[in-house]
Amino acid sequence: MSEIIVYHGGTEKVELPICKFGRRNLDFGQGFYVTDLRKQAVDWATLVADRRKLPPIINRYLLNRDAILKEARCKVFTAYNRDWLQFIVASRHGEPVADDYDYIEGGVANDRVVDTVNLYMAGLMDEETALIRLSQHQPNNQMCILSQELINKYLTFDGTESI
Repeated sequence: MSEIIVYHGGTEKVELPICKFGRRNLDFGQGFYVTDLRKQAVDWATLVADRRKLPPIINRYLLNRDAILKEARCKVFTAYNRDWLQFIVASRHGEPVADDYDYIEGGVANDRVVDTVNLYMAGLMDEETALIRLSQHQPNNQMCILSQELINKYLTFDGTESI
């Protein structure tokens, strides 16, 4: 079994993730979000911790990504492109675009690109201009597990780290 280390940043230990706990209108819908980029998890945990006035925590897991990609309904975005932009916008508008998937992976609409996404969503930037601006950024990575069955089967808690 091929497992990778993934991280979930926040302010609390999450040994048993629940996929339908958060808001629906996030980038990839209502699921449990992890990343294989430790720095990205640290940055997120620090942001959340500052807002909540609590210490940041990194939860570490082992994820059998290969098994998920073989057996689940998956969507993987490899770039900030038209498909990614339309998906993010639809999801943030509350459309159920993630409902057809068990697992979604791709770039985060974070501080590096969120201004472009927001200008496009507000109708202040056309799609072609938004795509040109987005193409100048290398995507970071988030993985959203939308199926509790996949979490239970392929995501194993491996401890926490203080920042």
